[in-house]
Amino acid sequence: MTSSVLERADRAPLTTDELAARIARDIPAGSYVNLGIGQPTRIAEHLSPDAGIVLHTENGMLGMGPAATGDDIDADLTNAGKVPVTELPGAAYFHHADSFAMMRGGHLDVCVLGAFQVSVHGDLANWHTGDPDAIPAVGGAMDLAVGAKQVLVMMKLFTRDGAPKLVPACTYPLTGRACVRRVYTDHGVFEPGPDGVKALETYGVSLAELRDRLGVDLRG
Repeated sequence: MTSSVLERADRAPLTTDELAARIARDIPAGSYVNLGIGQPTRIAEHLSPDAGIVLHTENGMLGMGPAATGDDIDADLTNAGKVPVTELPGAAYFHHADSFAMMRGGHLDVCVLGAFQVSVHGDLANWHTGDPDAIPAVGGAMDLAVGAKQVLVMMKLFTRDGAPKLVPACTYPLTGRACVRRVYTDHGVFEPGPDGVKALETYGVSLAELRDRLGVDLRG
């Protein structure tokens, strides 16, 4: 059987900015989108102004632009991760409770979250590692996981110690069950689901090598 996976073992894994640009290309024009704290906020730098994509932040803003630099920095204008941002024409501000009502009420088309683990069936663990010394940081992740129409994950495929983050089953406390539509990583793009995980693209490694390293059955 011919594999449909785009294998790019001849190049390096994706950098954070390359990964952010890759995700930006998949966000449909006209979408209302929440970008999670950390790496996902970099996606804002790669969205086309002509796409009509409206960014939402859980601390109460619609119409967020890219990160602010230099004279554009306003200490009172930040995203949920406390990073200074810009506002686009037509930007709106509202109460924190209204922001969470948007998240929980199915009004967001897409959210992009970071993750500690994603299971092959799309379970998400991204708020706590279970380590007694770790600081839980749920924020609005649970609300986004159940409220957004599409949940995308942006993460490194392996930890610093080389442990896979795409796993047969999550061992960390769950954020949501079977909620992840697609996983974007430095080494590949994957679609989890009830029948397991499908590999769409690989970077810096072949599909066969990934199967060995991950220890999960990757469908091509």
